[in-house]
Amino acid sequence: MPELPFLPPSPIWFPPGDEALEEPDGLLAIGGELTPQWLVEAYCQGVFPWFDDDTGPIYWWCPRERGVIQPGQMKVSRSLKKTLRSGKFQITVDQNFASVINACAAIRADNVGTWITCAMIEAYSELHHAGLAHSIEVWQDEVLVGGLYGLSIGNMFFGESMFAQATDASKVAFFKLNEILHSWGFALIDCQMMNPHLESLGVVPMPRTKFLAMLEKNNLSETRLGTWQLPAAESAL
Repeated sequence: MPELPFLPPSPIWFPPGDEALEEPDGLLAIGGELTPQWLVEAYCQGVFPWFDDDTGPIYWWCPRERGVIQPGQMKVSRSLKKTLRSGKFQITVDQNFASVINACAAIRADNVGTWITCAMIEAYSELHHAGLAHSIEVWQDEVLVGGLYGLSIGNMFFGESMFAQATDASKVAFFKLNEILHSWGFALIDCQMMNPHLESLGVVPMPRTKFLAMLEKNNLSETRLGTWQLPAAESAL
């Protein structure tokens, strides 16, 4: 593997995203710190953290292709439409960020290894309290059964993770995210990496050059800070 830039704790700085490795795809740098300041700068530069545990270094990534979707372009299957009409789920926004991120961490630990580490949970929780990180919660009979979380910067939402403990629960959360952001005129939802599940929901690959160009414009946009609120009429499906 070619030698990667090692980022000291300060200043906060990332090399250009197009300098990331081809193999493994998108690995850009090692080091830095997992603080709100580092994370905000990373997302503004098209970079995200992804690593195994709290004992090793932080790895920062900017892959050749980005999984993205324009709000309002989600593919809604016949079965999901039926679920949305059923009224069996209730939706809240920013009401239980801690439970959502911890549930996402538990799901990842059970299935693909722990990459939502304690340090990441702490950092994203701080961003939530700062009004930048947000969660969508899906409830069934007053039990949290699904949700997602991510960062909102400018007119883009940077999705981090989702979970489901009931059929379609994470899809319902993603649907509601699309609906909210479409109504607010957001330009893009960044889902980071493509996978078959996201593709089935309408997520498409975007070349890194195009994504970074959109980011450069987005960084000039005002960010909607604070706790997100749903109108009372939208609190249930």
